[in-house]
Amino acid sequence: MAAGLVHAVTRSCSAGNMTECSCDMSLLGSGSPTEGWHWGGCSDDIAFGTSFSRRFIDNSVKNISTRGEDALLTMNQHNSEAGRQVVAKTMLTDCRCHGVSGSCAVKTCWRTMAAFERVGAYLKERYENSVQVVDRSKRKVRRKDKDHRQTPISKEELIFFNKSPNYCLEDRRLGMTGTRGRRCNRTSAGPDGCNLLCCGRGYNTHVVRHVERCECKFVWCCYVHCRRCETMNDMHTCK
Repeated sequence: MAAGLVHAVTRSCSAGNMTECSCDMSLLGSGSPTEGWHWGGCSDDIAFGTSFSRRFIDNSVKNISTRGEDALLTMNQHNSEAGRQVVAKTMLTDCRCHGVSGSCAVKTCWRTMAAFERVGAYLKERYENSVQVVDRSKRKVRRKDKDHRQTPISKEELIFFNKSPNYCLEDRRLGMTGTRGRRCNRTSAGPDGCNLLCCGRGYNTHVVRHVERCECKFVWCCYVHCRRCETMNDMHTCK
């Protein structure tokens, strides 16, 4: 959410849709004349978008937090800042050529944000490698893994306190039914696919007979005449 806010606000600034900001003009006038390029155009003002995201998300969370939630607040603020850092880390440099007959004797370059899909993919990778931490006094957290406890937690790492439940398995205490017996799509690579939905346990294939009315026609007057059609279909369920 923090990364999305940075991206949306910064994009609106560059498009001229906000009165409080515009393009990042700090780079104008610099560059490398010997290499034939200079900063120009409209660079995305990532600093304004990041500052706006901090004020909007972090300050509002502080105002509604209650006593005893300091550790959770620290975790959320750390992860929000990690999301903002990803937007800055994935920024790109775009250039436009100038010269006779497209010779590109001089280039004008500017800084632009990557597509949000790339930001999301980067955050997903960070999520897959997130670090479990333990709560310490005075809003301090450290790694739970004793072998790496002395390694500091970087600003780009995502952290968490408790592991998520295993939704693959039934747990009546938590109200989870698991995926055993769930119908799945053998040919799909998405969330409904057997490989993902069955959590690597495999799947069973059943042949199901399906009977329905088909080739219906209106007969004057006045009724509908249909044939009775029967098909045999494969149905896959998780083991």
